[in-house]
Amino acid sequence: MRVAILGAGSIARSMAATLRGMRYAGEDVELYAVGSRDAERAEQFAQREGVTRFYGSYEELLADDKIDLVYIATPHSHHAAHMRMCLERGKAVLCEKAFTGNAAQAKDVLASFEKAGLFVTEAIWTRYMPSRKMVTELVNDGTIGPVTGLTCNLGYAIDRIPRIREPELAGGALLDVGVYCLNFSAMVLGEEPDSIRASGVLMDTGVDLTDTITCIYPGNIVASLFTTARGMPDRMGIVYGEKGFIRVENINNPSRIEVWETQKSSLYPTHIYPVPRQITGYEYEVRACMEALRDGKTECEEMPHAATCGIMEQMDGIRRQLGVVYPFD
Repeated sequence: MRVAILGAGSIARSMAATLRGMRYAGEDVELYAVGSRDAERAEQFAQREGVTRFYGSYEELLADDKIDLVYIATPHSHHAAHMRMCLERGKAVLCEKAFTGNAAQAKDVLASFEKAGLFVTEAIWTRYMPSRKMVTELVNDGTIGPVTGLTCNLGYAIDRIPRIREPELAGGALLDVGVYCLNFSAMVLGEEPDSIRASGVLMDTGVDLTDTITCIYPGNIVASLFTTARGMPDRMGIVYGEKGFIRVENINNPSRIEVWETQKSSLYPTHIYPVPRQITGYEYEVRACMEALRDGKTECEEMPHAATCGIMEQMDGIRRQLGVVYPFD
């Protein structure tokens, strides 16, 4: 599978490293081309990352008929437009999270791809990782008993980065890191909470700096989420049950899963599950795309279109509660 990267920023470099590692391991995937709005930047990226083809515009990149999959690595605010460009050229797409700037854009893009019979999926990498199945199995096999609640947090010191600060670029903590908290909760408790309540503080630009989000799920199960662009918390995810809890270290890229069980009003760690070694963690979403394309599918079962729309709708609702408005809303 020949993969082209649209965009030449830091996350594009992570995907380039992933594709090189997969190729080196003997997988049938190739880092085929890169495209940037700046020819010099595209050339520098290509030289640094070992890409044989580079293009100084997205239009030139998408005119290459040998591309099998386009990975979109541009800011959230540009995803919808860039996916439409890919659609016009008949390209399959793996689009970085957040999928679009709002739910209306997501629904419009997905409907267009589905009508054309073209493949598109969101690159929310935690949905594709083995750790997702590990947590699901531990919850489903009753290890901690019936689930009673969930907490998770994620943040980084990114509030000075322009794409995080600017409403025009769909900035804020929510779409960049809070999206992982919402997905963690959805993977454990289900895609449709009964209600969501949010509060937080905003930057001087009007986008969210720090958010607390409470989701109520059927059965009165509460998920308490914290996300921030102001610094890095412990990034822990905990699923509580009647007999103990499951603790996931780093919900953004799980490194270890622990099970703690209740014994006579005390808690004891009973099992530790290391996650499989990885290239970067992006390889799982690439493999899912390869499998889906091989099978003639237009979406990945790990992140179906309905789930993408659902998370985008949740973030729209949270932004309304916080008072965060983007120019294109």
